[in-house]
Amino acid sequence: MFKFLYRAAFLLIMAAGAPVQAARPAAPQGSLVIAGGALRADNAVVWERIVRLAGGKAARIAVFASASSSPEQAARYNMDLLQRYGADAFFIPVAVKLAGTDYLAAADDPVLAASVRQAGGAYFAGGDQGRITRALRRPDGSNSLVLDALWDMYRRGGVIAGSSAGAAIMSSTMFAAPKNVLSILKQGVADGHEIAPGLGFIGADVFVDQHLLVRGRFARMLPAMLKKGYKLGLGIDENTAMVVGPNRDVEVIGYKGALLIDLASVTTEPGAFNLANAKVSYLDSGDRFNIASGVFTPAPDKADGKLDPARPHYREPLFNADILGNSAVVDLMGKLIDSDQPEAIGLTLGSPRSDQPDLGFEFRFSRARDSVGYLSASSEAYSVYNVRLDIRPIRIRLPLYEYKREGRQENNTLARQGGD
Repeated sequence: MFKFLYRAAFLLIMAAGAPVQAARPAAPQGSLVIAGGALRADNAVVWERIVRLAGGKAARIAVFASASSSPEQAARYNMDLLQRYGADAFFIPVAVKLAGTDYLAAADDPVLAASVRQAGGAYFAGGDQGRITRALRRPDGSNSLVLDALWDMYRRGGVIAGSSAGAAIMSSTMFAAPKNVLSILKQGVADGHEIAPGLGFIGADVFVDQHLLVRGRFARMLPAMLKKGYKLGLGIDENTAMVVGPNRDVEVIGYKGALLIDLASVTTEPGAFNLANAKVSYLDSGDRFNIASGVFTPAPDKADGKLDPARPHYREPLFNADILGNSAVVDLMGKLIDSDQPEAIGLTLGSPRSDQPDLGFEFRFSRARDSVGYLSASSEAYSVYNVRLDIRPIRIRLPLYEYKREGRQENNTLARQGGD
């Protein structure tokens, strides 16, 4: 009897508030709109999608200009755009560079937090992504009230959108103060320097980068992903957006496309940066990819445009001397998937005056059994899924070239001419 009463009392105490293991937060029911930067005012498909996901006409959207060096000006510009597309946009004055304010106090203002929680969405403007995380996290790294409110709004079904810096914060790791792409390949990345914690709205398993194709940034994603253990990376180009739904379905909308990087089966060797057996896919505007299932769905204009390997268009060796150039990687992948060639080679190398001028890298793209391509019925745009990528360091012989005049080679090197 005593044992029974003791056990009953113990259970009552537990029910009354004794510590128990916290339940895992519910999966977000909202959506993300991740724009790669340089989002034009006339890109209606992206702006209209943000407003629709926030609730449609007159939807309340909180505008964060935290990344900007001129927050008030950036906020006015983006509020005007969102209102032009039908939203009821309002400014959240939480910004490191906002004159006359205490951004830490503002981030913990319960009134501001309530306005964010009750909104249908939030939009983060571009600038320096480090200013966003600095403004929304307390000095000890914990969430401010406003950041908690953003998560609450997102979990219940709101949309969080951002462009450029507003895209970088979407993953749990972001680039902070990175060197140029080639220097990152040569020297790697370090926590607190090239990379830093993001806000992680997309989840802890996907790495996000922006301004991707225009600036050749797909290559810098690779060292960062390997450093932090990411298997999946999504890089979005300028004036383009990825819409990520609650079922983890990714849709590309806007001007260009996105690269999907899969490192699940990658191997590396000691020494200068290298990798083998990565998979790279190019998702064009209108394409979909489900993060959970790994299934690709081409845009409607490509549904009947699956390429036949027996009827290739390109029949010559495929090579690009500057794989980090504007959209060079997509151009080379498109030609490879529609060619009779088993592989395509891209190179990157630096100026003779740069650090380690004799170190470059070979990017070797090759078709695998699951490689597939689609061609649009309305344009010359390709979608390319599951191309293999191997990267190896190469030695650059200096001088890289000599001038040739009247059949004679003269030792006037690039370095002597002072060109880059």
